[in-house]
Amino acid sequence: MTGGSPYGSASGSPGGTGRKTEIAHSLRPLTVLQLLNATQAHSDAEWMLDETELGQVTVVGHVVSIQSQATNNLYWVDDGTGRIEARHWIDSSIEESGTGSSAIAEGSYVRVSGTLKMFGSKRYVNATHIRPVKSPHELYFHLLEAMTVTLTWAKGAPPRPGQNPSTTLPQGQVAGSSAYAAQSNAPAANNNQYSHLPKLEYAIITFLQSQPTNEEGVHVGAVARAVGGNAVTISNALDKLMDDGLVFTTIDDSHFKVAD
Repeated sequence: MTGGSPYGSASGSPGGTGRKTEIAHSLRPLTVLQLLNATQAHSDAEWMLDETELGQVTVVGHVVSIQSQATNNLYWVDDGTGRIEARHWIDSSIEESGTGSSAIAEGSYVRVSGTLKMFGSKRYVNATHIRPVKSPHELYFHLLEAMTVTLTWAKGAPPRPGQNPSTTLPQGQVAGSSAYAAQSNAPAANNNQYSHLPKLEYAIITFLQSQPTNEEGVHVGAVARAVGGNAVTISNALDKLMDDGLVFTTIDDSHFKVAD
C-alpha cells in the first residue's frame, strides 16, 4: 500500500484524473469518529469527510472483541472516539506467524489500514493490513498525526521555517469573514484585467494576488477558506483559471500562484 500524501506531486489538475488516482492511493490517518462522520452521496460514490475525498485510511485502537470465521476475522476496534468493525480477509499464503493478524488478541492495541465500506446500513473498514501496535507511543503519535492532517486540509499547510505565517490569509482578514472579502485586499489597478471573470474566479485571483510573494504559492485550503464555496466549486474554478493560463501549480497540485 502506498503511504503517500494527497498533497503529492502527481501530475494533473485538482479535479483531474491524476488527483483522483493520487487520493485513492494515499493513506490518511483518522480517528474512528471521523470514519463514522464520513458521508457518501450514493452507494457507489467516494467517501467524503469535510468535503475531502477519502482514499486508504488507517486507525489505531483497542480490540474489544474478535470473531474468527473461515475466510475472515472481524475485529471491533475502539479508539476512545468511537467503535467500528474491521474485517480482515485471511490469506494463508501470506500470513506471517507472530506478526500478522494471528498475533492479535482481545484487549490488545492494533493499527488497521484499509478502505471504508458499507454493507446494508453498517459501515466497516475493509482491512488490507492489521497488526499489533509495537509501542504505546504509536497511539499518541497516530492521534497527533490525524489532527495535523485534518488541520492541514482545513487551513492549508503550516508555514515553513523562515516563511511568513500571514501567507494563509490576507492581512486584516480572519477566518469566517464574508466569502469574497479577499477582493478588497488587492489594488484595483492589478485586477482590471480580471474584471471579466465570474465572481468566484475573480475572488480567487484577487486572494492569490494579496498574498506575500513566495515560490510555494498558496495552498488550496487557504483559498477555499478565504473565498468560500465547497471543494468541487473551488476545484472547478481553479481548473478553469489554469485552462485560461491565469494561474499555475507550484510545488504540488495543491499550491497555486497567479501567472505573470
